[in-house]
Amino acid sequence: MKKRANKVLEKEEILCCCEYMNRLGERSHVAACCCDCEDLDDTCDRFLKRESQKPESLSHVAAVVTDRIRVPWLWGGARKVDLSVIPPLILLPVLLHLAALHFLLGMVALTALPGLVLWYYYFTHRKKGRTLFFLSLALFSLAYMYFLFITEVLPRGDFGLVQLVLVTVGVTLTLVALFRTKREPGVVRPNKEDVHSTVTYYSPLADRDPAFNGGRHDVTMTVANRAGSSAHTGVEENSRSNWCPVCRVVRPPRAGHCRICGVCVLRLDHHCVWINSCVGQTNHLSFLLTLVLFLLTSLYGVSLVLQSVCPNQYLVTALLYCPGVYNQYSSALCFTCAWYSSIVTCGLLHLLVVQVINVSYNVTEREARTALRDKTARSAYWGLVVDTGVYSRGFRGNWAEFMTMGEQLNPASPVPTDPVALLGVGIEDKRETE
Repeated sequence: MKKRANKVLEKEEILCCCEYMNRLGERSHVAACCCDCEDLDDTCDRFLKRESQKPESLSHVAAVVTDRIRVPWLWGGARKVDLSVIPPLILLPVLLHLAALHFLLGMVALTALPGLVLWYYYFTHRKKGRTLFFLSLALFSLAYMYFLFITEVLPRGDFGLVQLVLVTVGVTLTLVALFRTKREPGVVRPNKEDVHSTVTYYSPLADRDPAFNGGRHDVTMTVANRAGSSAHTGVEENSRSNWCPVCRVVRPPRAGHCRICGVCVLRLDHHCVWINSCVGQTNHLSFLLTLVLFLLTSLYGVSLVLQSVCPNQYLVTALLYCPGVYNQYSSALCFTCAWYSSIVTCGLLHLLVVQVINVSYNVTEREARTALRDKTARSAYWGLVVDTGVYSRGFRGNWAEFMTMGEQLNPASPVPTDPVALLGVGIEDKRETE
């Protein structure tokens, strides 16, 4: 009887392509996206009656809307759609086509678009939240520029198959490098092999109620401290100072915790919003390669577009002076896209220059910001060059280490070996979680 009941439950839990489990754990259907919303009904009712809204009403409505926007999927039921993906798909084509109508509209649109992106960046960066807006904008910009190149530039007959192949190869290699960058930044994982047993301490903490958890504190013991070895004193001190209470691991040197991703990353450089992931030991080289490929492809594509719409001007001055380009809408649209690509290229070129300088001095972006804040590094050129002098091995040595660091296996997190140190770590852990 029990086996039959379990089989019936398993069959009932199987979702079709248009069903999903909502945020309340209830089975729902994508066709019911506009049905049965008590929060929305209450909000509208209070608005019509001119009553004050509840503090949590809008957040509940937003949670319901985001939970019900689903796409039918063949495996596992309907998939949830992140709303931050949608604005770039609408915002970018509208602003570019609007900018192609007139020169003044082009100036307004091409100024407003970077302004909106920067505002959204600082808004999300302040809240330390994850968003797919920038990754969606980057991928859609690359795809949309390629689409306009095929539909607007190639029909003019100024270029042939060779130029098309080069642009296609550049776009493909950029996407491949981006895919490799997104795979794994190098997450620090605990070393489970060293864990041997658990010791229970029943002495209450000074700032805790004795009845809390029965006055019990569990501490992990290892083989090393059972043997009474004293050769790990340096490791113990380093373990206590580098302990991460969120990930519950001891961070190796140069590793850091990302508050956006919620993980500790080996040789953490920074969290890049454009790839919605951290840049660390494993993917830093592919991240640099992605920037180089994107910049080369963008520069080549912009040069081809300017040669087509402004054939009588030099490439250096074509962006600033191209007479008659707004007489034809197709030419104006290509010219506007060339301007947009140039703005994006300048921003990524600055990022690439900073990355190259940091690699040359063997400094991560995280270490550079910390050193500038603590005034423990030598900086030059308005903070563009930061030299901490801690890990530098010379120009060739730094680049040799950078090129080979991704081939190293991710070391597991060491485990503290002193019971007293472990007890202190447990105390700090519980304080952090409060």
